[in-house]
Amino acid sequence: MNLLDRNNSTAILLAGIISLIIGIGIARFSFTTLLPFMLDDFLNLTFAGILASVNYTGYLTGSIFSIFIKNINSKIKYFRIGIILCIIATLFLGISTNDVVWLISRYVAGFGAAMILVVGSAIVMTKLQFSDKTKAMGIHFSGLGLSILIADIICRVVFSLGGDWETSWIILALVGTICAPYCLYILSNDTHEKQNVPIYKFDKSIFSGFVLLLILAYFTEGVAMVVHSTFLPDIINSLDGLNGYGGLTWTIVGIAGIPSCIIWMRLAHRFESINVIIFAMSLQVIAILIPALTSNIYLNILSSLLYGGTFVGLVALFMNLGGKIAGKNPVILMGSLTTAYGIGQVLAPLYCVALTDYFQSYDYALLVTAAIVFSGVMVLFFARKINLPQTNKAGHLA
Repeated sequence: MNLLDRNNSTAILLAGIISLIIGIGIARFSFTTLLPFMLDDFLNLTFAGILASVNYTGYLTGSIFSIFIKNINSKIKYFRIGIILCIIATLFLGISTNDVVWLISRYVAGFGAAMILVVGSAIVMTKLQFSDKTKAMGIHFSGLGLSILIADIICRVVFSLGGDWETSWIILALVGTICAPYCLYILSNDTHEKQNVPIYKFDKSIFSGFVLLLILAYFTEGVAMVVHSTFLPDIINSLDGLNGYGGLTWTIVGIAGIPSCIIWMRLAHRFESINVIIFAMSLQVIAILIPALTSNIYLNILSSLLYGGTFVGLVALFMNLGGKIAGKNPVILMGSLTTAYGIGQVLAPLYCVALTDYFQSYDYALLVTAAIVFSGVMVLFFARKINLPQTNKAGHLA
């Protein structure tokens, strides 16, 4: 096995996972790990929510932009730009406390993360030498959970050695710099290729009632993803008797996220995607409600397991179902799903901090979030009912 061979599938998957560690773990989710420490020293909750919303605005911009990147050479170029942007944006958080610098850095990190996750994943899929790439991409997306865990461990090591949150950002940027060359080398072409990209006409008929409801449900999932992934450590630390346990629960989220994508995709293949999505989102409602209803440490660990075990898998489930429905022209539908998800991500931190500031507790933000996600489950029940005859004719859409 030659891990320096650009066409070796193991090397491609490894480079893809390492790139996710840079773009998602370091540039995005390290903010969650370090949030309690930054709130104690530099940030207030309102500005933290604004930064989270700005970060997801950058991600949304990048996701929409990525729809229009047609050929492999352009994808590689913007993937490389994304890697560089994520590292630079991370470094600035460790060397500046200027509000404007932080706002720009979080936006840039969000855009860079989209280049890595959306565009980088497309490069991985293109380069893999398998006739059926579904299982391999499941391994690739397991890097999302791994990225949370790796970034969390790096921060923990820095603090154990006497460092602070500023040092953590600098070390994270350094780790990203060390890892980047391998990703840039493997996820590239040996020769400059020109590709003729097929042009498809915009087909309005794809936006059936079922698809519109699916898009609406994915919006609620965008809301669900953000609240826990931004504020979970601080939520847990704010509960009676659980101060200091926030870091542990976030580590558990990362561990649970590693195998989740593979597991949920296999379940979808067996039981049909729409059914599995409904089940996973229902579990997520429970995960969101637990911290609002109890300060029991074991139940809150269960909450972390349920959340970590669903939020990554649900992205894969929705994207897989959308791809099956769209057939040969998935770009418009994938873009619509991603946009709805992104809008949910942008809005969620804003109402979360507003409610938390007003009531001096995360409980109401969690209850509202759970209600929104539950409404998404109800939407999918209705969507399943109106689409059931077509689904049965076509077989599994997973």
